[in-house]
Amino acid sequence: MNIPYIEKLFVGKVKQIGDPDAENRMDRSWESGMFKNSVANKIWLGETGLTGDEVADKKNHGGPEKAIFSYSATHYDSWKEELDIEAIGIGAMGENIAVRFMDEHSVCIGDTYQFGDAIIQVSQPRRPCWKPARRFRIVDLALRIQQTGRTGWYFRVLKEGSVQSGQQLTLLERPYPEWTIAKCNEVMYEKKDDVKLAEELHSCKFLAENWKRTLAKRLAGEKSSDDKRVFGPNKG
Repeated sequence: MNIPYIEKLFVGKVKQIGDPDAENRMDRSWESGMFKNSVANKIWLGETGLTGDEVADKKNHGGPEKAIFSYSATHYDSWKEELDIEAIGIGAMGENIAVRFMDEHSVCIGDTYQFGDAIIQVSQPRRPCWKPARRFRIVDLALRIQQTGRTGWYFRVLKEGSVQSGQQLTLLERPYPEWTIAKCNEVMYEKKDDVKLAEELHSCKFLAENWKRTLAKRLAGEKSSDDKRVFGPNKG
């Protein structure tokens, strides 16, 4: 069995891109922390993320429940083939850690790993927004990410410490083997009318609070749309 490891580790500052007066929506000004640089040396992983890393939209990104965004490096082979964009390589989704030998079908909510001197725990799948679409000028890219299930996932930090690329992720605990990231995505996007599944996922102890709030609204009968998140200002 292959042991998961960190192929690359990324941090980046918020960057402003575009022209505020551009006619084309995809050319207008926007800001994002997804343009990150790989880091080879040891770096400190704190409660809210890696030293030197920033997020632009603090309402929807960052914080203790989204301290590290993880993405499977193998997904980029599929994206290159499907999108015919050579530049969409490791790091292109704005991840902090690009991992090998783990993906949405093998990672579960609550999975706890030793990562260097730190201990991290899976908190939720990533809900893709419009910014990768703006970066690669594909209006429906966030929707494609969502539909393929290649969303990536977030970790919270249980123990701070120094980390480095190339290190293995050693699984310490798996309390919810039934709640893979893929299964969570299925409940959130494909089986919206399945109340029983929504209740079961909502009761998962280690699921991030923002996912629980979304599920609670669904259970209360509130309808929601993904359009604002996946298309944002890219679409009129």
